[in-house]
Amino acid sequence: MLVAATVAVAAKFLSEHYGAPAMLMALLLGIALNFLTEEGKCAAGINFTAKTILRVGVALLGVRISVALLIGLGPGLIALLVAGVVATILFGFAAAKLLGRGWRLALLTGGSVAICGASAAMAIAAVLPKNQFSERNLIFTVLSVTVLSTLAMIVYPLLIPIFGLKDQAIGVFLGGTIHDVAQVVGAGFSVSDAAGETATLVKLIRVTMLAPVVLVFTLVFRATHKSEAEAGKRPPLIPGFVLGFLALAALNSFGLIPRQAADITADVSGWALLFGIAAVGMKTALKSILSVGRQAVLLVVAETVFLAAFILIGIAYLG
Repeated sequence: MLVAATVAVAAKFLSEHYGAPAMLMALLLGIALNFLTEEGKCAAGINFTAKTILRVGVALLGVRISVALLIGLGPGLIALLVAGVVATILFGFAAAKLLGRGWRLALLTGGSVAICGASAAMAIAAVLPKNQFSERNLIFTVLSVTVLSTLAMIVYPLLIPIFGLKDQAIGVFLGGTIHDVAQVVGAGFSVSDAAGETATLVKLIRVTMLAPVVLVFTLVFRATHKSEAEAGKRPPLIPGFVLGFLALAALNSFGLIPRQAADITADVSGWALLFGIAAVGMKTALKSILSVGRQAVLLVVAETVFLAAFILIGIAYLG
């Protein structure tokens, strides 16, 4: 656990001083320490961090969410965001079949692109039925959505003025399409304060979709993987970290979490996710990531383009 924490601190330092995404740095540094999981005393702590600490980080994301966020955007825009999440996941599922890739990778990439990037990938991976490619797929997904999110942060603000959108509509597009929260904030405020505030709000609404999507996936897996259920591996009806997410969101909605406490909890969540993804990186050999294939890269790029087009058309329709 201390090794994972050290990697996370190093990744945060690189992020703050050189502008590199912290998640990406934690992954790459973690992969360089893969030998620690092969044998020795570090393996158990790395496994615990990659599973339990990571799930704690996802649960604590709930402090960012409240009903007031939903009310503030209006029903039309909320419907567009929900439809975008569902459509992107379904598109990813269909595209994966066409490309000859498995449904696990489809749900993992589609969910992470549609909802909130690396955080969604880690939450979805926690409930997906495991196979020999599970950790490889998770690392590939986190790497790809982080890189694409960083590219989108740079490219989208340059391209979006072509469509003649006002600042608020630009914020909706950026918040509705870029994968990770940090990149959404960076892209939005690079346009204007109004675009940045709207983009951040829209992005947080997408984050609220994490709990229901994970819950639906869990219910489907319980019903379809009966052989695992007979072996005693059946997942819980509602994963504990999802319950934690929903409980914190409910408390925040009723104003029961002081602002300072919410800010501290959000920081703890960010660090827990960073610790977790560093540990996941340590559990993954570089050669296994390289073996994922060009079809997987094409899949996540296609999902990203699909979501951007879907949200852009929706904005035009809503006026």
